[in-house]
Amino acid sequence: MSHENTYVIGDIQGCYDGLRRLLDKVKFDDTNDTLLAVGDLVARGEDSLNTLRFLKSLGKNFHSVLGNHDLHLLSVVNGIRKSKKSDKLEPLLKASDLPELVDWLRRFPLAMKIDDRSVMIHAGLYPKWSIEQSISLSDEVSEILMADNYADFLESMYGNTPDNWSENLEGAERLRFIVNACTRMRFVYDNGTLDFNNKSHPSAVSHSTSNTIMPWFERKNTQLSSEQRVVFGHWAALSGQTNSHQFIGLDTGYVWGQSMTLLNLDNSLQVAIDA
Repeated sequence: MSHENTYVIGDIQGCYDGLRRLLDKVKFDDTNDTLLAVGDLVARGEDSLNTLRFLKSLGKNFHSVLGNHDLHLLSVVNGIRKSKKSDKLEPLLKASDLPELVDWLRRFPLAMKIDDRSVMIHAGLYPKWSIEQSISLSDEVSEILMADNYADFLESMYGNTPDNWSENLEGAERLRFIVNACTRMRFVYDNGTLDFNNKSHPSAVSHSTSNTIMPWFERKNTQLSSEQRVVFGHWAALSGQTNSHQFIGLDTGYVWGQSMTLLNLDNSLQVAIDA
């Protein structure tokens, strides 16, 4: 038996051809190797349907966290939001196996530990949370997503408030903040307030806005030790650049014509293919 490798892949976004080419490049063995994904499995790419079918076919050799596009798909399927033409979801939405794919997708968490010192979250680790707390809060959302009436939660999921964390948050507001921090976060204010207005590279906002907003990974997190690391996606404009070995960004903008990146968790080497 060949040596088992564990890979983490950046945002796939329905780019089935790119996904298969990148796995071929590292000679991914779907019998022995494990593939992890940072979320946003669907939308904007050319083939979300076959992307999900393939990833589901990997069985226990595939795990993912949910991204904002994955949650949006769940809302579209449940009639809560309309599909955007740019998301190219029509073939998926018309597929006979859509119910099975949706039930499979909604069982993934917002945050998961990927080894004894690393966590994987689509947007990143909110600076006021420890890794353990992020897993616990993710479990709160997962419990609801896996319930039969999960569509009720999706109805109340959208919105930018509350935009700061408090342990006293309850109900829909608590869950909405957890979802936003795990799937939409980029910049954070000094006091921990999320900024939803800026999506560009940090260098593009530092000259035009107050210095009070910084990328989440540049904020001091007193609950994160120097040995721990966070693997994330979501922020294509970063092109993976965090200037830190502790925060590993894997969304390198393949769907925007850039590249798709795979991290070998065992040796920390990254492999990429161009769009």
